Amino acid sequence: MNEIRSLCVYCGSAAGRSPAYVEAAEELGRLMAAAGIGLVYGGGNIGLMGTVARSVLAHGGHVTGIIPSFLKEREIMLDEAQETIVVPDMHTRKRLMFDKADAFVALPGGVGTLEELVEQLTWAQLGQHRKPILLLDTNGFWAPFVTLLDHMREEGFIRPGLDVGYLVAATPQDAVAALVRTAPESAGTPEPELIRRM
Repeated sequence: MNEIRSLCVYCGSAAGRSPAYVEAAEELGRLMAAAGIGLVYGGGNIGLMGTVARSVLAHGGHVTGIIPSFLKEREIMLDEAQETIVVPDMHTRKRLMFDKADAFVALPGGVGTLEELVEQLTWAQLGQHRKPILLLDTNGFWAPFVTLLDHMREEGFIRPGLDVGYLVAATPQDAVAALVRTAPESAGTPEPELIRRM
């Protein structure tokens, strides 16, 4: 069974309206550090991005931030990270985040978070990787997106043999447990409260 040593977290540079989003980001960071899972993320110190990174650091975990030079001030680069990589553009950022991660989690966020998530789903759909992808569905945030994917499938735009594989978890605890079980080449089975869509 392969291990999840590093987790790429996609999430908003805003905190969102509900305190539950921040609480989930903090708890995810704590659990990652406790499990020895390093964080790979966009390098910022604001919104949910900053929350999860600071939580990993506060609990003794390792953080790798990857940020384009033009976002260093806008997203307020987190100087405390053990590793910070400044890149020239978004494409380089996303590629490095992919290369350094064993799995991916999407927390609530905006169009940037959605774009990063959809790119990983597309690469997996096309057979370019087998790394687990999970939606942390705090307060049902990702439910409309899951509905849209179901609609695409029902309308014939996600065809048999080219389906989109991902996990959904309601809590950070379930998220970490599911990712550990579904690391590449593992044979774990999701718990009943988790939804595995293939």
